[in-house]
Amino acid sequence: MHCFETLYRLHFLVWKNFTRFFFGIKTEISGDFFVLKIRRRIGNARRFLSFPNSEISFFMLASLRSACFLLPGLGREAAGAIHISLPRLYSPAMSKENTTNTFQEIISHCKEYGFIFPSSEIYDGLSAVYDYGPYGIELKNNLQQYWWKSMTQLHENIVGLDAAIFMHPKTWKASGHVDAFMDPLIDNKDSKKRYRADVLIEDAMAKMEEKIEKEAEKAQKKFGEAFDREKFLATNPNVLRVKEKLNATEARFKQALEDNNLEELKQIIVDLEIACELSGSKNWTEVRQFNLMFSTEVGSLADDSSTIYLRPETAQGIFVNFLNVQKTSRKKIPFGIAQIGKAFRNEIVARQFIFRTREFEQMEMQFFVRPGTEMEWYNQWKTERMKWHRSLGFADSSLKFFDHLKLAHYANAAVDIQFSFPFGVKEIEGIHSRTDFDLKNHQELSGKKLQYFDPETNESYIPYVVETSIGLNRTFLALICNGYKNEKLEDGSERTVLALPAFLAPIKIAVFPLMKKDGLPEKAREIFDDLKFEHKCFYEEKDAIGKRYRRMDAIGTPFCVTVDHQTLEDNTVTLRERDSMQQVRVSLDKLKEVVNAKVDWKVVARG
Repeated sequence: MHCFETLYRLHFLVWKNFTRFFFGIKTEISGDFFVLKIRRRIGNARRFLSFPNSEISFFMLASLRSACFLLPGLGREAAGAIHISLPRLYSPAMSKENTTNTFQEIISHCKEYGFIFPSSEIYDGLSAVYDYGPYGIELKNNLQQYWWKSMTQLHENIVGLDAAIFMHPKTWKASGHVDAFMDPLIDNKDSKKRYRADVLIEDAMAKMEEKIEKEAEKAQKKFGEAFDREKFLATNPNVLRVKEKLNATEARFKQALEDNNLEELKQIIVDLEIACELSGSKNWTEVRQFNLMFSTEVGSLADDSSTIYLRPETAQGIFVNFLNVQKTSRKKIPFGIAQIGKAFRNEIVARQFIFRTREFEQMEMQFFVRPGTEMEWYNQWKTERMKWHRSLGFADSSLKFFDHLKLAHYANAAVDIQFSFPFGVKEIEGIHSRTDFDLKNHQELSGKKLQYFDPETNESYIPYVVETSIGLNRTFLALICNGYKNEKLEDGSERTVLALPAFLAPIKIAVFPLMKKDGLPEKAREIFDDLKFEHKCFYEEKDAIGKRYRRMDAIGTPFCVTVDHQTLEDNTVTLRERDSMQQVRVSLDKLKEVVNAKVDWKVVARG
């Protein structure tokens, strides 16, 4: 298969030079998009053609297919943008072709329908940096507000904070980020592509788990209801062989991480025969460490004393404000401080669309507890956070806990909540027992006491901390991946629907007049103007009603209201539900009540 890919890469280079010379087309890489830049002027403008590529793996056959479709249109006068989903033919990193294609469709869908754009696209973009469009920002705001209210409104012992991005440089010395915030990197000598060594090994281990799962699925199909899954996994020779290899790899990997043994990390990669997804070769450099913090200077003089960092996490702003918040909010331990904010990491291996980027948003809550009770609270927050994620509509099979093989320098326990993305099972939230590491170090380096006087025990101590840290961008992507569907309908037609939870949808309700005459637009406007004080609404008159429904399906709008001639007679409207496409007549005086029951976050939060 690697020979197959190499062959098409060679063809791609030929295609690139041929089209550039004869047609004036420049082929470039822009973030997660494959850009064909047509240098030939069309009227007074240029045409930009963007294709989602996912992992910047290109194949000439797919490019040529698209070019054959597009080149005849070069003489047209119209200018603008055309966005086409361009499925990848083969990727060694992805075992299921339909899964790869689905993720590329999702990337294309996000741009076409105004959820996510490549940043600075008119300048060909900036790798791993994205902007949220009109529907993307609504969904993101709804998600973060749901988290914020779940934390600060539903828990009387949790308050909020918004700390600055810039902090005193000693903050990051105390937190350990200056000395320990590093990733192990490795390069493939043939492709020059850089990878995180730990991620390569984790992906290889995930493939072993997938192999075990496939063996079980194959056996289940063969034996049907008589299949005993537990017995099969405990006795099947193929499964036991893979399990033995997986357990041995996991033990070596864990020990190498704990010992910071970079030579052993490379040896594991060599022993597992991990190949570069681009070149297909196993020709690796040595593993080396790379600090992830962005540094900059403040003031007019650039010297050592003026160097500061863009924060790599939001947690430290909470720790340095611990006593300020505790005293002004008059909270007793246990209590928590929640914060939503941007963080920055110089990810060398930024990839998978918005999953791993250099600028991202965290939703964190640091829960301060009495020393000795931290594991009790750690387990309680594990349960509560998993329940919260399931309230987003994720199936139980899509979520799982993953205990850390190597604990961070500040933790005595850590677990991830992982979601099954099209590109693999990945972390969306981390829950950590941080002990008193942060507060103690800040107290020592600053010389200021960060102790709490407990009136119940009549003693002062540095509290222990249980942290829940969720990636807003990653959870956003999980919602999109979970909701994106291509459905074939009973009449043979197809539709693309984004089945988002109704209470998080960017638009809650769309109002359509059936026709642009007979007083229907005026009545529809009247209904819209009333509903917009309750929910984010959308109004449109253009095109047939079926096309308007499809556009709302594609952005995840849960309800559409159609105003027809009967509305003028009896004050009822047609209410169409997105997922079932069922339509019912509802009187206007009941409309708000019916919609509110489905889109109110409090209904979901109550369970």
